[in-house]
Amino acid sequence: MLDAARRAGAEAADAMAVAGESLSIEVRGGALEEAQRAEGVDIGLRVLIGRRQAFVSASDVRPETIAAMAERAVAMAREAPEDPWCGLAEPGQLARDWDIAALDLVDPAPPPGPAALEAVARRAEAAALAVPGVTRMDAAGAGWSSVSGHFAATNGFSGGMASTGHSVQAVAISGEGLAMERDHAHDWRAHGADLESPETIGQRAGERAVARHGASKPPTGAFPVVFDERVASSLIGHLVGAINGVAIARGASWLKDAMGERVLPAGFDLVEDPFRPRIGGSRPFDAEGLPTARRRIVADGVLTSWTLDLATGRQLGLASTANASRDPGGPPMPTAGNLELTNGAPPRSRDALLAEMGTGLLVTGLIGSSINPTTGDYSRGASGFWVENGEIVRPVNECTIAGSLRPMLASIIAADDARAHLGRVVPSLLVDGLVIAGA
Repeated sequence: MLDAARRAGAEAADAMAVAGESLSIEVRGGALEEAQRAEGVDIGLRVLIGRRQAFVSASDVRPETIAAMAERAVAMAREAPEDPWCGLAEPGQLARDWDIAALDLVDPAPPPGPAALEAVARRAEAAALAVPGVTRMDAAGAGWSSVSGHFAATNGFSGGMASTGHSVQAVAISGEGLAMERDHAHDWRAHGADLESPETIGQRAGERAVARHGASKPPTGAFPVVFDERVASSLIGHLVGAINGVAIARGASWLKDAMGERVLPAGFDLVEDPFRPRIGGSRPFDAEGLPTARRRIVADGVLTSWTLDLATGRQLGLASTANASRDPGGPPMPTAGNLELTNGAPPRSRDALLAEMGTGLLVTGLIGSSINPTTGDYSRGASGFWVENGEIVRPVNECTIAGSLRPMLASIIAADDARAHLGRVVPSLLVDGLVIAGA
């Protein structure tokens, strides 16, 4: 693709190719419900002429297709408006001497076949149905995937990496008719040997569904809220979205003036680590060929860094944080990778967090979203459990929680129940003073 771009008249170019295959099996009621296999190759080319750029992509790798892609991309670039921030990395900025093997992202074991995945799904379903109170299953499934990609540019960069994924999930239902409640459990790992057993996943899904049986609306008013570990990462996700270079460059972020200010309580760090073994977001270089690095996005509660690629960095007069990501059909965009929220407080369990809350809402599920990216106004549908005197007293649903993200995040108190194998390691979080709209 790079050779074709040069022949077509491009001054600079970068190209990527991604090959993937996946297999997923779903069962319901003891019978095979769905089996899907997918395989494909996608290629993408970006060409630059001065400060003009264009992108083309295809799933056909024949030489004549690549030549036509390059010619079309060059013609498009010549007509495109100038972008003063676009451009490749300088050769001296590029990653070198990385160690892909240290990330351990590829399972060396043979991929599972359809029969093996179906057996896993059946085991998960059977375990869920064995939980007293489970009336039926929505579905249970298992899957496997493999993805490999390579990126190269006319500035001299060339690098690629691969990863595998294994998954198992179950969705169980309790009750009948209009009183039905559902909940789920799932696990995903780069290596199949690390997966939780399907029996564990199925039982967890069943127990969660049964615990939700008989849910009703909580009271309306201002109460503290505990975001269970299952959903707490969404709060941190809103912070991460607000410091994305695209939002900052546009001035459309509720944290656009917050650099160097406290955004989390003292003692809290938010760390991005792209070198965690067997974690899907790990990578030694970004989608522009820059070397990745561990960084403290928030240090002792204070915001220290935006999330930038080359273009947003240039626009803001800053260096890229090596967070560029992209797909074959589009431009690089800044995206945060593996994240971990930590704090220096003594360890406390979720039960201790509920006891500290006293009376309020434990949120285990969120639906819908009404988040104002400019002001940080927050409103989401929620379900979970009502807590009184630190004890769960009943399941609740059909309510809305609302607040403002800046004061919400500034008041968080954390438990110690984060799962270390996730890409976003965030524990249960207690937030004070939210408004609940319920009964």
